Amino acid sequence: MPKGSNTPVPTTALRIELGWRTAPGVPDADASALLLAAGKVRSDRDFVFYNQPAHSSGAVRHAGKRTTGAHVTDTLLVDLARAEGAVERIVLVASADGGTFGQVPGLYIDVTDAASGQSVARFDSTGATVETAFVLGELYRRQGGWKFRAVGQGYSSGLEGLATDFGITVDEPQHPAPPAATPPVTPPPPPAAAFPGTPPPPAATPANTPPRPAAAPAPPPAPPAQPVRLSKVTLTKAAPSVSLAKQGGTSGAMRVNLNWQMRKQFPGWGGRWGGQGDLDLDLCALYELADGRKGVVQALGNAFGSLHRPPYIHLDGDDRTGAVTSGENLTVNLDRTRDFRRILVFVTIYQGASSFADLHATVTLQPQHGAPIEFSLDECTVPSPVCALALITNTGGDLVVQREARYLVPERGSSPQRTVDRAYGWGMNWTPGRK
Repeated sequence: MPKGSNTPVPTTALRIELGWRTAPGVPDADASALLLAAGKVRSDRDFVFYNQPAHSSGAVRHAGKRTTGAHVTDTLLVDLARAEGAVERIVLVASADGGTFGQVPGLYIDVTDAASGQSVARFDSTGATVETAFVLGELYRRQGGWKFRAVGQGYSSGLEGLATDFGITVDEPQHPAPPAATPPVTPPPPPAAAFPGTPPPPAATPANTPPRPAAAPAPPPAPPAQPVRLSKVTLTKAAPSVSLAKQGGTSGAMRVNLNWQMRKQFPGWGGRWGGQGDLDLDLCALYELADGRKGVVQALGNAFGSLHRPPYIHLDGDDRTGAVTSGENLTVNLDRTRDFRRILVFVTIYQGASSFADLHATVTLQPQHGAPIEFSLDECTVPSPVCALALITNTGGDLVVQREARYLVPERGSSPQRTVDRAYGWGMNWTPGRK
């Protein structure tokens, strides 16, 4: 499509792919979207990007990056049927990380029907020089339907300047911000069974449980919305580790998120986001506490953990479809950093695919205070149903996150969990379990 032209698009689930060619010295790029009413966002929640990956309406989701040889894509998933009536436009943005778009060859945006995989619009951006952000295109309402317009408007002020123009409040602190006042997380009930190979955590008894007040006091007013933070950390083979303390992640909760897609459509797959319907991945964590206790947090065996008592790690649920916009999440209580010796976050394929070679996944560690840490899983070349994602180690009171992205192949008769245990020397006893 030439710049300024437009074309109708189906009012359905769309896949928006930002793509370019990479090489040594080529900056990274990121896709984002702004949902506009009367030309501006209604609030900062209408900005969908790597630090805020899903809109509350379900209309837009950031699905993450994929690298195939020298070709890199960053993907947004847009379901126009879910767009709220007040949303008139969805602006589709590219931002450069570590350079300008004059250094990024082959930049384009491609809009495809997520169900059929057919391209419905494509715009190739050329002639960039000093721009560090681009509005490549926009989806907009017209006569009861939707259209895509090729825009190609560049900004030299980066994603911060572009977002500010559309009404986003951006915060780029030079030092870690102090913890915000947030309501405490209510701990889940203890699991019915012990973690495999370890004794159960001590249960509360009447002697150590504080009396419950007759009437709960009125909850405090919600804190004001915090400005959007654009900073992030991407772990790679060349730079695989980061200190949480140096990123400001020394307290509060840290969410570990896994989101995934199939690399190609398979017969019988009809999920909303391009065929994920029956894929079940399980996000898990092996832990070793400072006092020597070891165990696992996982959906198998209903070992969901606890945030406010050992192991201070909690799995929020089991997404058995792959279609939940927030994916699967583990939460780690960083207020209990001193109680951790090491945590190994890993993922297993429970059903729906035979190997991680069939999948694309994005891992994000989001401390409550500090920059998010992300990396992609795109390098599997073996028939692996289990992948070690990240090893978090207590080093002198600081938690250091190490990107693993290690694909393991179980021996015949060995479970994925036992395979991870042996690879990292956890030394646990495993028994069969089920969901």
